[in-house]
Amino acid sequence: MTMRPPVPVPTLSRRAKLVIGVIAVLLVLFTVIGTLTNVYVDYLWFDETGYTEVFWTELQTRALLFAVAGVATGGLVALSVYLAYRFRPTFRPMSLEQQNLERYRQSLEPRRVVVLSAVAVVLGLFAGFTAQGSWETWLQFRNSTPFGTVDPQFGLDNSFFVFDYPFYRLALGFGFAIVILALIGSLLTHYVFGGLRLQTPGQKLSGAARVQLSVLLGVFVALKAVAYWLDRYGTVYSDRGGVFTGASYTDVNALLPAKTILVFVAVICAIAFFANIVVRNFALPAASLVLLMLSSLVIGVAYPAIVQQFVVRPTPDEREAPYIARAIDATREAYDIADVDYVNYAQDQTGGSTSDADAAQAAAELAGSPTVENIRLLDPNVLAPTFTALQQIRNVYGFPERLDVDRYTVDGVTQDYVVAARELDQTNLSDNQSSWINRHTVYTHGNGFVAAPANQVVTGQNDGGQPNFTGASDLPTTGDIPVDQARIYYGELLNDNGTDVYSVVGAADGEAPREFDRPESGGDDQGQVNSTYDGEGGVSIGSFFRQLTFAIYYRERNFILSGAVNDNSRVLYVRDPLDRVEKAAPFLTVDGDPYPAVVGGRVTWILDGYTTSDAFPYAEQMELGEATTDALTGTGTTALPNETFNYVRNSVKATVDAYDGTVTLYAWDDQDPVLQTYMKAFPGIIKPKSEMSDDLVSHVRYPEDLFKLQRDVLTRYHVSDAGDFYNQNDRWQIPSDPTRNTDQAQPPYYILSQRPGDSGATFQLTSALNAFNRENLSAFISASADPATYGELQVLRLPGNTPYQGPSQVQNAMTSNETVASNLNILRQGSTVQFGNLLTLPIGNAGLLYVEPVYVQSQDNNGFPLLQKVIVNYQGRIGYGDTLAQGLDQVFGAGAGDSAPDGGTSNGDTGGDQTTSPPSTSAPTTTAPPTGGGGGTVVDDSTAQAVAAIQQALQDLADAQRSGDFAAVGNAQAALASAAAAFEAAQSSASASASSAPASPTG
Repeated sequence: MTMRPPVPVPTLSRRAKLVIGVIAVLLVLFTVIGTLTNVYVDYLWFDETGYTEVFWTELQTRALLFAVAGVATGGLVALSVYLAYRFRPTFRPMSLEQQNLERYRQSLEPRRVVVLSAVAVVLGLFAGFTAQGSWETWLQFRNSTPFGTVDPQFGLDNSFFVFDYPFYRLALGFGFAIVILALIGSLLTHYVFGGLRLQTPGQKLSGAARVQLSVLLGVFVALKAVAYWLDRYGTVYSDRGGVFTGASYTDVNALLPAKTILVFVAVICAIAFFANIVVRNFALPAASLVLLMLSSLVIGVAYPAIVQQFVVRPTPDEREAPYIARAIDATREAYDIADVDYVNYAQDQTGGSTSDADAAQAAAELAGSPTVENIRLLDPNVLAPTFTALQQIRNVYGFPERLDVDRYTVDGVTQDYVVAARELDQTNLSDNQSSWINRHTVYTHGNGFVAAPANQVVTGQNDGGQPNFTGASDLPTTGDIPVDQARIYYGELLNDNGTDVYSVVGAADGEAPREFDRPESGGDDQGQVNSTYDGEGGVSIGSFFRQLTFAIYYRERNFILSGAVNDNSRVLYVRDPLDRVEKAAPFLTVDGDPYPAVVGGRVTWILDGYTTSDAFPYAEQMELGEATTDALTGTGTTALPNETFNYVRNSVKATVDAYDGTVTLYAWDDQDPVLQTYMKAFPGIIKPKSEMSDDLVSHVRYPEDLFKLQRDVLTRYHVSDAGDFYNQNDRWQIPSDPTRNTDQAQPPYYILSQRPGDSGATFQLTSALNAFNRENLSAFISASADPATYGELQVLRLPGNTPYQGPSQVQNAMTSNETVASNLNILRQGSTVQFGNLLTLPIGNAGLLYVEPVYVQSQDNNGFPLLQKVIVNYQGRIGYGDTLAQGLDQVFGAGAGDSAPDGGTSNGDTGGDQTTSPPSTSAPTTTAPPTGGGGGTVVDDSTAQAVAAIQQALQDLADAQRSGDFAAVGNAQAALASAAAAFEAAQSSASASASSAPASPTG
């Protein structure tokens, strides 16, 4: 038999090697420079904000895990391959298999050190990059804090499952990976160098190969024994029960014993493999391995399946009852809903139409009710265009798509306000304003805090329906809410679709201010006042090295070439409040809706930070992003990441100063073990709650995303009886938003109202809940945001045998009412009608009152929503008027609306340029219209003529506004007013005629 000649090894020319080397060096150089630049810019940000503890702790932890995992994986695999090569057989049988392998041996032999090193480095880098991403898992394990509560199955503190168990699983996973890679590397090495001979007659393994493979297989099976032991604790996350999470009857009575048995079988199997080192016979370990596989199938799979099928399935509600009780208790604890106050509400109400006696009782409850006094008419989700039209001042300013609701005490009276910061919005810059100098050194900040009482609007012919802003549009302004520092350098609009909007501030000595600050007060349209930033925010870039660093980071040469960058320059970046808090505290999940508040005379962004975990035993797993999504998510709010979790606490309140960007974290729930664990890991970065000023505490809100999570969980876990829970007898669901014609969840609403049993009004976050797969109302949930009662959850349970109308049914009843529908059709002539938030309000013990504002917006380019109508619904009685008082009077009788807001002032200062809007056309409904006809009023010839006149007047007004003919506008407005008066007279006549007929409640 002749041997094949060795295959020549291809070589590269000297020039090719040089070119490849240069390219490789450049790639490495650019990668290193880019990486170091990013790290250095990150460090400068942390140094500016005072959170270097976070930077260094995270960096060191990542580096530690990278090094340990990389060295362990690369080193142990390389060691295994080296030992396989080191103990290769000196002489190999001359078979065809070995002749074919000889070419590979000759190619590898001269480069074995390089190849082995490359394999070790590649595997080490891959393992290191994988491990460093689990830095939080290590920090939680290293700084574990006891919960003080134990799981009901194993009696272990819940901290074992939340902090320790995930790390053990992580370490075990890397152990398996290392052994498998070492086994693969050893097998390949033994095969190439003759220790493993698959096709050669005689002995298949050399002695060294047998020993090494036996050890590796023994270690693998030993790790499997550890995995079986940990699987026992993993039953607390089982979903075998279907409708609940945690160890079920089958898991406890079948799977747990099986896992314990498999631990011992795996240990015996591992001993058999180790014994093969001496016994030199694979029969024993092979038999033990077969035993392990059969045991895992029979004991670990088949037996639990039999128990589930023949023991549990016939009577699951009885068998699973104690385990369902565990899941209910654990889920309530995990989502902080264990202490909900359940109130049986309106048990004596009919739920459908109401009698005059019921209405009279409700009217008595309304008298002097703080709920009615504070009914919110301004919808922050609708009014962004109105704020922009009336308070923008210059095109460089803007407001977010969704405004916020907060409360302030003015002249001793606390009421809620719709608020917004007048921010810099670079998307509004014109072409000639969009140069680098303008975008980054001139237009650097917004200016002003805008607020309007939520229960008021301006009345009057020209400005009716506008928010009653607390201050004038001229800057600087104070109004009812004094602001000492109104400049907004950090805000929600300073993040352009994920791209950070940076600014370079600071003028050279003796240089005139270049930053646009505000229009000149009392000057012409072109006059402006400039300023220079003098705050502590931002990173100094006075040195050439810093300027070069940011030029590389932003890929912008102007950092080096522009004269606007000088020795006093500072660069402001990461300016979105949410981004700043997430960066300063990467272990927190931040609520998607930051809101501005005036605290100590400064505009301050307030944010809520959550600590979460996906490892709380027996608690139901949820998708974070999915559970917090509603009809408004993504419209002015940030969607949370769609991560799996089953534990949440609103443990941190964070603030970001709108002028200097200072980030401050407060331990709002200092009893949270997860927060305590992170406070050990990052000492000193979170301040105690006691350091929060009273002014700041007075503006703290209950966070929306947490509330949405809790209401979702409560739809199922308000049930305490295990049998009812399993059968889903009393399940609720979140209603869809009826005002937006969508099937997405109705968002919760902030209101200032009096809860049943309370002595006064409190600031709350509220939501209605429907019966499952039905539109009937089942419950009403509220969370208090007042400091004295913060976080108290109350659920008003409505009687289950009564068909209370849910939000969609109420909306349909209101909009299909004949009077409302006919008037809305009139308003839609040349305009767009928008429905505001449909508020659900408990009125003492008299039942639920629904209130919905109606906005009208002109269809021309300059139109914006104005409040024109208010719809009121109380158990089938519908009121519809220009003001809330009119609607209440129609539903409950004259005088019922006396405590309602008066609608603002006729001469309120709206700020900005006023626009002419058509006066509202009042068409009030009666509380008891004639039966039939959809519950509306009788329409006679005079009414029809008045409606036609109104439609014609509206058309004439729209034409006059488009043409700019102010005389025609005035004539059209006069005609519209006359037509509206005629409509009122016709309606009054029709109502008088109908009063003698039998009446039924409006439906």
